Amino acid sequence: MKQFKGRPLTGGSAELEAVVSKQGVNTLATFQKSALTGAKQVIASDQNNPDLFGKNITGKALCLPITIGSTTGGLVIQTVCAMKINPKAFLFAEHVDSLAASGIVLAKVWEDSDVIAVDLLGKEFLDAVKTGDRLLIDEDGTVTIL
Repeated sequence: MKQFKGRPLTGGSAELEAVVSKQGVNTLATFQKSALTGAKQVIASDQNNPDLFGKNITGKALCLPITIGSTTGGLVIQTVCAMKINPKAFLFAEHVDSLAASGIVLAKVWEDSDVIAVDLLGKEFLDAVKTGDRLLIDEDGTVTIL
């Protein structure tokens, strides 16, 4: 068991399966196809991200350094949360970027989403966590790899 302490951005606790990207996640490229087709789950569609491409990320803990890409990133996150096909948690190794933060906060406030977000977990977190690991996320921003 390894523990990492981050900064909770939107509260919540859960035990979830990890899906890990070692590179920045392009939210538009990752979520757009599922959002536009009204899919029941997000199958990551960013062909430039081999860590995520083709993986189901709905209801999972998306572990990532940061989001990258289009200025529509926040809207895309809010949209998948409104559709209830979002990752249950966004676990950032670095500072959350403003676009991801805006989408997550708007989803919480406007969509009554239960999405969890924690940032500042550190590079060591991304080095330790693997896709398929079970994670315990606590309200205080502690993430434990079980």
